[in-house]
Amino acid sequence: MSFEVLQDKIRKLKNPTVAGLDPKLEYIPPHILKESFAAHGETPAGAADAVLTFNRGLMDALAGVVPAVKPQAAYYERLGWQGMAALEQTIRYAREKGFYVIADIKRGDIGSTAQAYAEAWLGRVDIGGAEYAPFDADCVTINAYMGSDTVEPFLKECRERGKSLFVLVKTSNPSSGEIQDLLAGDRLVYRAMGDLTQRLGKGTEDKYGFTCAGAVVGATYPSDLRELRRRLEHTFFLVPGYGAQGGTAEDVQHAFDRYGHGAVINASRSIMCAWKKTEKDGLDYQDAARAAAEAMRDDIKRFVTIV
Repeated sequence: MSFEVLQDKIRKLKNPTVAGLDPKLEYIPPHILKESFAAHGETPAGAADAVLTFNRGLMDALAGVVPAVKPQAAYYERLGWQGMAALEQTIRYAREKGFYVIADIKRGDIGSTAQAYAEAWLGRVDIGGAEYAPFDADCVTINAYMGSDTVEPFLKECRERGKSLFVLVKTSNPSSGEIQDLLAGDRLVYRAMGDLTQRLGKGTEDKYGFTCAGAVVGATYPSDLRELRRRLEHTFFLVPGYGAQGGTAEDVQHAFDRYGHGAVINASRSIMCAWKKTEKDGLDYQDAARAAAEAMRDDIKRFVTIV
């Protein structure tokens, strides 16, 4: 299953992190924007070209340091079809560079709509008797708070194609507790969602013991993170909230099992915008991003040993 691929990459690089590719125009160095706008105008096409150039440069710099990237679809959707084309090309380039690709789409719907999302992001579509992979990500994030029938079409693609998914369980945003910390019978809502995620993935365990159905669990609630790690021993975690949102390496250590397996920690702005701290106007954005990614890796290594 697909998390086995991710865990293998993490072990090889001794780095359990994923770089978020969430490009706002203000995150992109001026010289890249200038060149793209000169070629395509100050238009969605120009902006999308700048995003793709920036992403490729970041991935060139991060290859061999970071095992995975996580493009967030919203930042591409806001640029219309040109942005979505840039996202498709970003994913393709990431796969060429050897990254594990988590498409952060947070889709959540039922029936044929869920199936369409699953086919678009993980699977294939039939056009005139030929099959095409529209985005071909390795993994997606989904919102399962409408129930298990929002998950099943994605699980089908995962089982058939060796891919995976992360279900929103305990998220890192400040208001998550308004719903996720409510009592539902004898469990809190987020615990019920975690239990559902582990149950739905049952039978897909890989060589590390993790199913293809993972969980998003935020670093900003370390006690909940610790409790969920004990509760969901076969569930791989995607952990947002490190860095800019306040989560620390000491907090995220609770996401891992005793072997240092079972979790990947996300950072976006701290890597993408590292160039803003060097006072070189972004000309060194690749070196700055790589240094930030290495610093994050080394920070986590103080608390987590990967065997």
